[in-house]
Amino acid sequence: MSSAVEQRASQEQVYPEPTVGALIVNPEGKILLAKSHKWFNKYTLPGGHIEVGETMKEAVMREVKEEVGLDVEVVEFLLMQEAVFAEEFWKKKHFIFFDFLCKVGDQEVKLDNDELQDYVWVYPGAAFNRNLDSFTWKTVEKYLQRR
Repeated sequence: MSSAVEQRASQEQVYPEPTVGALIVNPEGKILLAKSHKWFNKYTLPGGHIEVGETMKEAVMREVKEEVGLDVEVVEFLLMQEAVFAEEFWKKKHFIFFDFLCKVGDQEVKLDNDELQDYVWVYPGAAFNRNLDSFTWKTVEKYLQRR
């Protein structure tokens, strides 16, 4: 650890935090990106912590419902990434991200404004024209590689 902040964070956080993320595809083939103040207003994927007693798929469905008001179908696991004190996140945290591909029908997004400030549906290739956090960038890349 190089800084006092990282040392404090590591003392408060005993273990890495496992979290889930959802790359959501609508019937038009567009993906949902959401802007978050926690990522310094970069676009990211809806998601969050896995609660004790729930599976990762259950966590994805719950987090998506809480953050963007959508009922999704979890299709498959896409990618695991590790973020160790990522500077692009507002707190010094150690996360392990488990990102899943999800499908959604024709539903209306209802943002939880405490978590997310804006959203956009874009074709996957056009996502790279947005201000994405680096982890979302890699997840979109992985999605495009598998198509």
